[in-house]
Amino acid sequence: MGEWQPWLPTHPIPTTTLIPFLAWWSGIRMGVATKNLLRDKTRLGLSVTGVALAIMLILILNGFIAGIYLQVSAYLDHAPGSVAVLQAGSGGASSVIPAATADTVRHVDGVAKVVPVTSQWAVLDLSGTKQFVYLLGYDPAIGGGPWRLRTGRGAAADDEMVFDSVLADRRGVRLGDRVGLMGRTFTVVGLSEGTTSWMTSYLFVRNSAAEKLFGAPGTVSYLLVTPKDGVSAEQLKSRLAGIPGTEVQLKSDMIATDRRLNAGVFSVPLQLMAAIASLVGTLVVGLVVYSGTIERQREYGVLKAIGARNLVLYRVVATQALVASVAGAALGVILAAAAAQLIMALRPQFLIVIEPGSVVIAMAIGVGMAILSALFPARLLAHLAPADVFRR
Repeated sequence: MGEWQPWLPTHPIPTTTLIPFLAWWSGIRMGVATKNLLRDKTRLGLSVTGVALAIMLILILNGFIAGIYLQVSAYLDHAPGSVAVLQAGSGGASSVIPAATADTVRHVDGVAKVVPVTSQWAVLDLSGTKQFVYLLGYDPAIGGGPWRLRTGRGAAADDEMVFDSVLADRRGVRLGDRVGLMGRTFTVVGLSEGTTSWMTSYLFVRNSAAEKLFGAPGTVSYLLVTPKDGVSAEQLKSRLAGIPGTEVQLKSDMIATDRRLNAGVFSVPLQLMAAIASLVGTLVVGLVVYSGTIERQREYGVLKAIGARNLVLYRVVATQALVASVAGAALGVILAAAAAQLIMALRPQFLIVIEPGSVVIAMAIGVGMAILSALFPARLLAHLAPADVFRR
């Protein structure tokens, strides 16, 4: 009896037969892939869950990075003005300029409004517990204070303060309470919203009170300047250049600097963690598909024996990986949204922003996981000999 040979057509296949034949092969690819995935539902569930957890972690970490950037620049994002006047050479850090500079700036052509701001790190004394905060001095008549109040009002006297609502909830501070700050006592008259981060919280007092606290009468940290209609920020910046002892920046440049200095340092380790999560998800799917391919070598050998090319089998394996990865990625997006809400509810100082672009990237990562995880099983099939399968 001669050696067994796979059946192959000896005559050209008519067009009327070719179309059903291609559909049949496509059905084999999807059918085998679906069969292999559903045969062991536990393994499929582990694969989908592994990808889902990896995608969830990626979205949470990227959302945390986005939240840090928003929190770091929260004050300047909401403060008036588009141009900043600071102390020359300070670069925005520890800037101190005479308060009288505001009058000089107001007389420059094209200036509509000037808002003096005093800002500095401070230590709050809460019943014997020290709390680092970022103190902002402002003029209630001009602006530059809290942009949204949960309750209460702004500071009207030098012994009054607007307190961050998240910090207040954590420390049990209420309206009317007295708190100590740098040797002085302030009454909490308002609770602000959107003025916290995982690093610190913003507190607001009058500029005159900030001058006394910092021992620098007649000074402010910087000026926020709003141009008149028809005058661009760049034009106003050029007109303000040359005021003695000052440098002029666009507010957008100040925001970029703050984000780079205060938030950029955290982005690298968080992005590295996200990359590790992607690798773990890829390995999970690859292991599941690879083990399933090994278990079903005989089935793939039969397909090769009846004429299936390696490309067809590659597609079967890739389809398995793709289904598991895309399903896991979709589940991961849902889990990430739920986890973000839970984290922010339990720890309001953390802001997690899951943007649509991040979701698209996460789904693309899921597809990438499928492609990478299908490489090793495909390599196994490429070296699979049908005759070896039938001898076993």
